[in-house]
Formats: sequence, structure tokens, C-alpha cells
Amino acid sequence: MKPRNPILIWVLIAVVFFLGLGGLFVVDEREQVIITQFGKPVGKAIQEAGLYFKWPLIQQVNRFTKTLLEWDGDPGQIPTLDKTFIWVDAFARWRITDPLKFFQTVGNETWAQKKLDDIIDPAVRNAITSHMLIEAVRNTNRDEVDIRSVIGEEETGSDSLFIPITVGRYKITEMIQENAAKKLEEFGIELVDVRMKRILYVEDVQKSVFARMIQERKRIAEKIRSEGKREANIIEGNKARKLAEISSQAYREAEEIKGRAEAEAARIYAQAYSGDPEFYGLLKSLEVYSKGLDEKSTLVLDTSSELWKFLKKIR
Repeated sequence: MKPRNPILIWVLIAVVFFLGLGGLFVVDEREQVIITQFGKPVGKAIQEAGLYFKWPLIQQVNRFTKTLLEWDGDPGQIPTLDKTFIWVDAFARWRITDPLKFFQTVGNETWAQKKLDDIIDPAVRNAITSHMLIEAVRNTNRDEVDIRSVIGEEETGSDSLFIPITVGRYKITEMIQENAAKKLEEFGIELVDVRMKRILYVEDVQKSVFARMIQERKRIAEKIRSEGKREANIIEGNKARKLAEISSQAYREAEEIKGRAEAEAARIYAQAYSGDPEFYGLLKSLEVYSKGLDEKSTLVLDTSSELWKFLKKIR
């Protein structure tokens, strides 16, 4: 038996080792893999994490992420159903759900982004042009006091201030997502969410809208101020009338009390003076003299006067 060639053995071992390393590959939890042979897919997509084997050199590993991917649309000028031009900036989140179909139709994420542009942008435009501006801006009807109840319906000049919301912004975005998602399914793409990042008036419309809003609010504020002044005048008038009534009632009661007091005082005086009429007469005479005389006055008394008689009696 001839001895084996050790060099040949080592060469075979090296070849097997090289082929083994070149054929093994790992799939991460966040990845999904398509194996291609000469550019064509071989077998089904690998979507479970683990260690796998492929034929080296002739087969290639194409990896696709399972995580959410971003799509950011370019802002565009779009007219609403009521012919108001606005700038709309939308964004979306998507992921690859069928890597085999994705690979066969778009190939990679770069081409997928272009496909998303071609599908989502028209869906956004169609949804905006099919609805009023207020539907694209707001979501629901607000529970607020109608301005017409404050300034009068005849003064608003239009019912456009309070158009009822029947669809709303959220519903519009749901329509966009639903329409675009159906078209993206054939590319192995799931459209997870679509949202409006920003909605703005175009510059020419924005100035006129702001000016109209300011003028309208000033008119409403002036009407409310006028109503407030009218209510204030009514309150002031009621207050003055009430105050006059209270003052009149108080004066009448005070005069009645004063009259009763004076009558009672007169009764007491009369009762007191009736006990000594002569003294009362003298006291009244003294009061008259005290009021009519001062330090420089000279008093001449008749000997028949009551004061002279009283003074003489005291002496």
C-alpha cells in the first residue's frame, strides 16, 4: 500500500475548510435574507434568526431589515376642494414584509423609496383635493359658543365660519394610508402609518387670510365691547336707582324718628315747666336776654319787670 501524500491531504482540508467558512452565514433577529444564485432567488426567504449554509462563490446573501423604515415626502402646493392652495408635508413609516417579492420588484431600499414617492404623493394630493380646507386642518367639531350667537347671525355675512366636520384630518390620513397600502402590497411593502407633518397656506393666500382673520376678530371684539358697555350702563342705572330708593327710604325714616323725638322732647319740656310756671317764664326771659346781650351791652330794667322783681327778691 502506497503512503498518502500529506501535501494533498492538507490541500483537501484547506479546501473543505474554505468552503465551509464561505458557505456559513448568520441571520440576525432584525434581518431577513434572500439567497440568490447568479442573480436569481433560490428557495424561500429566511426570516428566522440562526446559522445557515449556502454554496460559496455561486450563491449570494441579500439582507433586508425587519425594522420600520422612514419615508419623508417633499412639501408640495396642493389646492383643496374649496380652491385654497396650501403647502402639505407628509411622512410615513413602512417595512418589508415579503422580502422575496420586494427583491423581485424593487430590489433595494433606494428604489423602494422612489416607488413610495410615486404612490404616496399622488394619494396625498388626491385626498387633499377631494376635501375642504377645514377638513384637512381639523379633526372634529369643537364644543364652543357659536360666534353668531354673540354678534348676531345677520352680521356674520356667511355660514362658512362654522362648517361641520364630517371627515377630519385623521380620517383623511387613514384614506391616504388605505389607498397607498393596497398598491404597495404587490411590492412586499407594508405601509404602517401616514401622517401630515405640516399644513401651511401659500404665502399669497396667507397674508390675505391673516388680514381677514384680524379684521373679523376686531369686529367681533368691538361688538362684544359694545354689548359690555350696554350691560354696564344698565347695571350702573340699576345701582343709581336702587341707591336713590335706599337714600329716600332712609331720609324718610330719619325724619319720622326725628319728629317723634322732638314731640317727645316737647312733651317732657311741657311736663317739666308746668310744675313751676314762674320759673319757666324767668328761664325763657333769661334765654332771650342772653341771646340779645353781649359784654358791651347795657341792660336797663323797669322796676315793674319780672326780672327786676326776681333779682330784687334774690338780693
